Amino acid sequence: MEFQKKAIQPELETQLTADQQNSLKKQGYRLVGNHSAVKICEWTRNMIRGKGGCYKFIFYGIRSHQCLQMTTSMFCASRCKFCWRGQKAPVASEWYGPIDSPEHIINHSIDEHIKLLQGFKGMGSEKHNKKAISEMKNVRHVALSLTGEPITYPLINEILKAFHKRKISTFLVTNSQYPEQIKKIDKVTQLYLSIDAPNKELMKKIDRPLFPDFWERMLECLDLLKTRDYRTCIRLTMIKNENMCDEDGYAKLIRRGNPDFLELKSYVWVGASQGYYKVENMPTIEDMKEFMKILLEKLPEYEYMREHLPSRAILLIKKSLKRKCWINFPKFAEMVEKGEKFKAEDYCSKIIQPNE
Repeated sequence: MEFQKKAIQPELETQLTADQQNSLKKQGYRLVGNHSAVKICEWTRNMIRGKGGCYKFIFYGIRSHQCLQMTTSMFCASRCKFCWRGQKAPVASEWYGPIDSPEHIINHSIDEHIKLLQGFKGMGSEKHNKKAISEMKNVRHVALSLTGEPITYPLINEILKAFHKRKISTFLVTNSQYPEQIKKIDKVTQLYLSIDAPNKELMKKIDRPLFPDFWERMLECLDLLKTRDYRTCIRLTMIKNENMCDEDGYAKLIRRGNPDFLELKSYVWVGASQGYYKVENMPTIEDMKEFMKILLEKLPEYEYMREHLPSRAILLIKKSLKRKCWINFPKFAEMVEKGEKFKAEDYCSKIIQPNE
């Protein structure tokens, strides 16, 4: 299954039409080059305001006010019903159009990110965190998980290396449809696989994938996940009365991927997803904990770590990691710079700040 670069829409020179570009800009996105984009996460704003960080801060120590949220590719090979972003960009299975260089993408992404945060400068200290404002221009983390499927960028390993060279940690999220791209990745701070259903029938119904062999691709991604030395995570998006079922199916898939972490995140009834679901499809944290208990009975090698109520998210961790869920970012950067071989546990650390 080699990754294709040929155009499926050869009349397009870029991944976005003019109407798509205008729509994205109105919604707060900033386009970068031919196929990348940046958007400020609300949690970035919250941390600058002194209101605390996102679940990635609580779970892993990511400092939200220094986190760049972006994508290296605007198209996606799935049409997930629960996606609040909707189909703002092309739905495609193959790369088409120009390929921007990693340095171009990084430089301009950071520039656009900082421009979007300029409004915080000079605001009253009574409402805003002065230290966070002074630090916000110094990007230390990148979340490659915006609209689209960032892993499809043909130079994905090269851009991860370029981020690491700048001592910027990398979180990469993929919908488990491009195993050939995962094979390219030498190092990433944490790799996520989104697994949206416990069986083939439900995955087809929920994700509405373009690939006819979507299930086999997902299984191959899980097999690759098990071989990775860096930190890995499987994310389950929980949709009440839709995919909170077949715990045996989930457990089988999770054991196959053998991730370091499991994230259970509630579906949120916002955006385009409102056309497919009702507010009743959002599970409460209590609903998710009940599901979690059954899942942990089937996966005794994992344990509950913590939760983030505003995000309706729960973190489970491998017991072998001894509850070290935070990331030692200086250690990761040092090992990458020296070209050392390492395993996930080599840069896992205890929580420094228990709550914020």
